[in-house]
Amino acid sequence: MRHTIAVLVENEFGVLSRVAGLFSGRGFNIESLCVAETTDPGVSRMTIVTAGNDQIIEQILKQLNKLVPVLKVIDFTGTETVDRELVLVKVNADGDGKAEVLRLVDIFRAKIVDVAPRCYTIEMTGGEGKVSAFLQMLRPIGIKEIVRTGKVAISRGT
Repeated sequence: MRHTIAVLVENEFGVLSRVAGLFSGRGFNIESLCVAETTDPGVSRMTIVTAGNDQIIEQILKQLNKLVPVLKVIDFTGTETVDRELVLVKVNADGDGKAEVLRLVDIFRAKIVDVAPRCYTIEMTGGEGKVSAFLQMLRPIGIKEIVRTGKVAISRGT
């Protein structure tokens, strides 16, 4: 089962390496990882998506809580959250493909952020399913390059 875990850490060099090392040292995979500074410049927030059974996730949470630069660990599993992912995708825009790309951009509420003679670069945000569906619809047109941020999440309400 996939889990989304938020980890508040001290914003200093080497912290990302220690967290990633915890996962790799125990053979756990990180499916996505996003890190950025919070409203407090001394604190960063990591959003980690990983997979495992309840025992593995419990072990991950305990190990994360033991790391010195970790301030707080939140497992969003079973809680109400808002999550999004950002994707930048460069697609072919030749002939008939241009109209189809523009139609899909409109349907998925995406945005064209760069135009070249034969390709468009599109920005889209949404849940993981929406991003995947958008990319699946673009594949027949011809995707040249994809960059995905991975999931970021925040709890609903207060």
